[in-house]
Amino acid sequence: MRASPVPPLLPVLIALLLPAAAQAADDGLAALGRALFFDTRLSARGTQSCATCHDPAHAFADARDNGTAGAVSLGDDGSSLGTRNAPSIAYAATVPPFAIDADGGARGGLFLDGRATTLAAQAAAPLVDPREMALADHGTVLARVRENPWYVSELERHFGAGVLTDEGDGMAAVTAAIAAFEQGPPFLAYDSRYDRFLAGELALTIEEELGRRLFFSDLTNCMQCHLLEANRVQAREAFTDHRYHNIGVPANPALSATADDPGLGANPAVDDADAMGRFRTPTLRNVAVTAPYMHNGVFAELATALKFYNQYLVDNAEVRINPETGQAWGARPFPHTIEHEMLGRGQPLDDTRVRHLIAFLRALTDRRYERLLPPLDIASAPSHGAEEEEPRHE
Repeated sequence: MRASPVPPLLPVLIALLLPAAAQAADDGLAALGRALFFDTRLSARGTQSCATCHDPAHAFADARDNGTAGAVSLGDDGSSLGTRNAPSIAYAATVPPFAIDADGGARGGLFLDGRATTLAAQAAAPLVDPREMALADHGTVLARVRENPWYVSELERHFGAGVLTDEGDGMAAVTAAIAAFEQGPPFLAYDSRYDRFLAGELALTIEEELGRRLFFSDLTNCMQCHLLEANRVQAREAFTDHRYHNIGVPANPALSATADDPGLGANPAVDDADAMGRFRTPTLRNVAVTAPYMHNGVFAELATALKFYNQYLVDNAEVRINPETGQAWGARPFPHTIEHEMLGRGQPLDDTRVRHLIAFLRALTDRRYERLLPPLDIASAPSHGAEEEEPRHE
């Protein structure tokens, strides 16, 4: 993949200011960012804030139905719909800046296509997206900000007098404040049952432990994309490789306008036909409470998302059927970039293994969101004997 040689000006300004924002967080910048994050005045009709689609009561994801079973988000105008499932932005601060590696693969960047180089750049886009907060332009954003004298005084305190008089500097300051908030404890709790297990504070249940062994083993393919380093157990694991993959997610028939979403292929910094249909691997933290799943919200249940991978491991009638619909999985956009070799590793997941993996994934839920966990009711055969499934790498 080839990166564009000249990055846009605004992301550069934001990237320059963000280190200062992080250093100043303890001095009030995060508090300012929090206020901006919850301010509905930063939307055209005053109905929406950042927190509307990234609700802190629901693991910073959109828990609304939005007439799409939660697949995409509803905009400020009450009728416009987004084109992708709004991912949780918990742990988004762990995503590295977008870059093309020496091997040509893309890594990092915010949004599922990486088009926002940094966390601050990501915060700027929804404000002026007509399907989201829908302000006319960045000048309008700053005009709304200037209506609040406290915002003005705090931004000038952190970034200098008159910072809001220049559109580029002003937007960089506003979004750096939001990014400072998003780098704080509410977004980076690291207090799930798994984290507490690693710290020696509790023992996992039998099913959680069996799921952990499966996850960290060659019996499944989880480690290929959902660990920073395969075969390594480490504290504060992101549970993503931050890379881009096409796993053949079918189009969501409820979202016909998004059927051919090119993902990374739409990133203006990428010029490569092999990027089509690839999306950045999301974190698995809080995955059990942030349904629906995949970039287009096509799967309502976590069990379905796991069983989906079986079609790459065996060829029979059962694995070709979506258990939620009773129909075939559906068309897979951009089949030429699907990573069949990677997806063909490991063994199929029967209901017992699915149940154990889900038990482990539930253990990745931040303590404050454990109350949101649905019942663990996936059908399962008795688990005796599964204890013998030892990982080959751990």
